[in-house]
Amino acid sequence: KGALKYLQDTATLYLDIVDYPGEWLLDLPLLDMDFMTWSKQQALVLKGKRLELAQEWMALGDEFDPFAPVDEALLEKISQAFTQYLYACKDEGGLHWVQPGRFVLPGELAGAPVLQFFPMIWTNKYTEQQLQEADEHSNFAMLKQRYKYYQQHIVKGFYKEHFSKFDRQIILVDCLQPLNAGPESFNDMRQAIDQLMQSFKYGRSSLLRRMFAPRIDKVLFAATKADHVTPEQHPNLVNLLQQLVNEAWHTASFEGIEMDCVSLASIQATEPGFVNHHGQQVPALRGVSMDEQPQTLFPGEVPKRLPNESFWQNNGFEFMNFRPLEQQSDEPLPHIRMDKALEFLLGDKL
Repeated sequence: KGALKYLQDTATLYLDIVDYPGEWLLDLPLLDMDFMTWSKQQALVLKGKRLELAQEWMALGDEFDPFAPVDEALLEKISQAFTQYLYACKDEGGLHWVQPGRFVLPGELAGAPVLQFFPMIWTNKYTEQQLQEADEHSNFAMLKQRYKYYQQHIVKGFYKEHFSKFDRQIILVDCLQPLNAGPESFNDMRQAIDQLMQSFKYGRSSLLRRMFAPRIDKVLFAATKADHVTPEQHPNLVNLLQQLVNEAWHTASFEGIEMDCVSLASIQATEPGFVNHHGQQVPALRGVSMDEQPQTLFPGEVPKRLPNESFWQNNGFEFMNFRPLEQQSDEPLPHIRMDKALEFLLGDKL
């Protein structure tokens, strides 16, 4: 069909778009960890906000005997507390490394026993050897069994079903919310991206390639909410995103995969302009806040490098969420660089 399509008046391109929650994407590193390795990793991140939010779940460890016969009611109780902890990390703590992802976005698995497990963080009471020798009908054995099922069937099944079929990928990253929330939230997002990129490499030795033969040949990293900062800050937003995905970028370049970074907004909810401040014209955004109040403001500067301690001490960055601007029903919705994203992802197919 190659040359023939250029001789015809029309051509048809069939486009399948697979949209999946970012939380599910964060489960990929689980495929490289057994239950105890994952449990140790979860224990290591219990500090700061996470430690505060985990108190109820951690306290239930006093009731948990890993060597006792399986107690489904107790496993369900502690699993629910662990799930509430993950929700709190996401919704109250502004944290991003929420794992397993299906616990907060279960989809069709809501209420299923496969989601009734939790990391064994109370290892100070037992040696690893003792735990490994637990009876096959014990609470600990059931946790391992459910983790392995989740790992091998839910996580691996999702990637095999979808990632083996598509050849272009766009990864959306919200850099602004973590900047707004503070250093702990930003560093948590950075850790999430680092961990994900370790597993998400596109090379011959990648975890994805060990499961199947992915056909991905173009990847676009997109910094979202570009309409929430003034236009002269867009290059900084792209530079910041490039630094966050730097390792994956270099790995992919050696494997012949084309990559790009862009800042975009699928619906532009603000209008850029200038305001007079002490006799000088300064950039500003005009929009309507979520509580329907007109706003004109300068959200602040986006760091073009990974922020250091001085940034957090001196920054005046604060963005707000805006409602979409009113449009005529027959007018296309305004956007920022959606055309550039589509050109990168699909241009060579047309």
